[in-house]
Amino acid sequence: MRVLVVVASKHGATLEIAEAIGKVLRAAGLETDVCDAEDAGDPAVYSAAVIGSAAYAGNWLKPARAFVDKNEQALAKMPVWLFSSGPLGNPLKPEDDEAVKISGIEKATGAVDHAIFPGALDKEKLGLAERAVIRAVRAQEGDYRDWEAIEDWAQEIAGCIKGEWPYRS
Repeated sequence: MRVLVVVASKHGATLEIAEAIGKVLRAAGLETDVCDAEDAGDPAVYSAAVIGSAAYAGNWLKPARAFVDKNEQALAKMPVWLFSSGPLGNPLKPEDDEAVKISGIEKATGAVDHAIFPGALDKEKLGLAERAVIRAVRAQEGDYRDWEAIEDWAQEIAGCIKGEWPYRS
């Protein structure tokens, strides 16, 4: 089975999450391609898809949204998992499931699941305007990604694709 992992990442932290998911899927014996949303090909040649994006102010990046819009029909015919990366700090902010506004994406893809993973913030990678926003909202610099949770989620996806575990509803 072939799995497509598509990601939109502004500064690389979300791409690293997608690569970790791809690694777990490959280790489970699934042929897996990890692609940037702007470079991803036709998902119709895959059996399943995992689509993720960094979330800024609760919204996915435009390339991820555009990938879903362009490929909605193909994605609706396969199991799709979604992930968002973005909450920062200790405690994480924002902290609830409504922190990411993707109900339209979930509906368009018929997503099996949507996971929200904490993100990472390295102020050295930000432009001047982004630094101003970070100061204004008092975002805390650091890497808050939970690699164990990401791996567990990817293992669940692998089990579902291979028919070992039922899909979540």
